[in-house]
Amino acid sequence: MPFTDRSFEFYEGLLADNSKSYWTAHKETYEQYVRGPLADLCAELEEEFGTAKLFRPYRDVRFSKDKTPYKTHQGGHTGEGFYIQIDADGLMVAGGMYAPTPEQLRQYRAAVNSDTSGKELEAIVEDLRATGWDIEGDRLKTRPRGTPEDHPRLELLRHRSLYAHQGWPADPWMGTPEVVTRVRESWRRLRPLVDWGNEHIGPPDFTR
Repeated sequence: MPFTDRSFEFYEGLLADNSKSYWTAHKETYEQYVRGPLADLCAELEEEFGTAKLFRPYRDVRFSKDKTPYKTHQGGHTGEGFYIQIDADGLMVAGGMYAPTPEQLRQYRAAVNSDTSGKELEAIVEDLRATGWDIEGDRLKTRPRGTPEDHPRLELLRHRSLYAHQGWPADPWMGTPEVVTRVRESWRRLRPLVDWGNEHIGPPDFTR
């Protein structure tokens, strides 16, 4: 189940040669050292966080100028909104609001406008930031229409997506059961943010 040097070397190779020939020659490595271990890791966490689904490794290139066929990372997510990803650099975990529908975005802004739920989210975000989490997301350059310049939570209202993430370089502990412990503890730290989103806007739709 744990990751090894071969897990990360697979993606180093893919970064250098993102081609069908490389993928075909190394598909067994991908299955045994990337997708398999990630699926096993998610299975270890399933009882607490729900069943995780792994993304397909193929890129959708129909409307992209970049025609490289394969993703340079392997991601997985639970229905609630917990996320995990492995790539050449190491491992990353995240949680939050990724690609809301227009209605979900409306609900998000309404919840942030509310003193009760808005201050709750503000406290959650500040606590995560203060403990080393990166807060990211697509944001408006100005502000939503009708929002005053002095709104106390203007920065949160500017977000069109909002998530926290944290990563680790490809270190030896990822080849031990410690990887399960670290991801579990990290997802627990993300629980307030994920729960806030599920309560006020609903779970994320990773198919969009």
